[in-house]
Amino acid sequence: MASFNYKAVDQLGRPAFGQIDAQNEVDLEIRLQRMGLDLITFRVAKKSTNLMNRNKVSNQDLVMFCFQMEQLSSAGVPLLDCLQDMRENNTNPYFQKVLGAVSAEVEGGKILSQALAEHPNVFSEVFVSLIEAGEKTGQLPVVFNNLFETIRWQDELMSQTKKLLTYPAFVAVVVFAAVAFLMTYLVPQMVGFLKNMGQELPLNTKILIATSNAIVNYWWLILGVPLLMAFAVYAIVKSDPVARYRFDLLKLNMPVTGPILHKVIMARFARYFALMYQTGIPILDAIKISEKIVGNRVVADALSRVQTQINAGDAMSESFRNAGLFPPLVVRMIRVGENTGALDKALLNISYFYDRDVKDSMEKMLKMIEPALTVILGLILGFIMFSVLGPVYDSFSKLKI
Repeated sequence: MASFNYKAVDQLGRPAFGQIDAQNEVDLEIRLQRMGLDLITFRVAKKSTNLMNRNKVSNQDLVMFCFQMEQLSSAGVPLLDCLQDMRENNTNPYFQKVLGAVSAEVEGGKILSQALAEHPNVFSEVFVSLIEAGEKTGQLPVVFNNLFETIRWQDELMSQTKKLLTYPAFVAVVVFAAVAFLMTYLVPQMVGFLKNMGQELPLNTKILIATSNAIVNYWWLILGVPLLMAFAVYAIVKSDPVARYRFDLLKLNMPVTGPILHKVIMARFARYFALMYQTGIPILDAIKISEKIVGNRVVADALSRVQTQINAGDAMSESFRNAGLFPPLVVRMIRVGENTGALDKALLNISYFYDRDVKDSMEKMLKMIEPALTVILGLILGFIMFSVLGPVYDSFSKLKI
């Protein structure tokens, strides 16, 4: 299916421009007619080869989509009118194109969840499953509101994490730039002077000179090897399920970041699981879908074991406890939810506790990183100054007046 840039007019004669996928010219004209547009001219859209300009829909776009769809559907606006209004008022060209395609597919007879499922790079399996459940239960506005809250929570968590990482990243760049300048410019300038003094250089000065020479002469190797290793690890992890499992296990077992990552995964799982439970998706199906959203193969395998045990007749809380990967808080809250019949509230409490804990842990970790980077820079500068000025001071002290 090709993409076409089109120029058309609506029933009132107003011009409309956009991009839409179609099989050919006839299919393009039919799709536009379903949208209430008459085709004037078109051309095949050129595919962008720039990796920096890949088609993308952000979390903010999805948040606004869910919010507006909830508002319009609650007000009784027909679904097709909602989609067309969203397409016309959207500022993201790619999302506008996707919404145009969804609108055409709904006009062609598909239900909304089926139309959204045609675009898996924009609407995840969880998103589509929730919309499908909302259609079956007649609670589509409620589902859109829940999705709005959940995606907004996820976007706020990511935004806060980026904000907290900004200053440490800036300090790390300053440290790297300062060390690179000293090793590639200042130290080589001092080497000739130190050697002309004619005295035996101390070990620390020899190490500094050797390090500076290595950076100046083999900088491409020092930068290239870590990048090649990172690319190799990425390729192996993507292609080998066993390597992916071991890599995900390593991430969970890291000293400082591992516990934080574990809490982030638990918060994400609890919130989406609660959302699916509220919408009416069966527990076993919700757990199966959750395997694909946790983003960690180790946790996904644990959820698969939980599903197997529940399917065999075990209690849900016992199944989560036997998996061995879910903290006592998760097991305890699930048991409370089972006993009270309010599993969704118990899961949302888990998400709340871990969300707050992640924020506190991130702030504490980053407060430790900032002075640590400053100390590292001070130690490096101190070592360089001592290695350079030490021989000079020794030479001056041996001079006879």
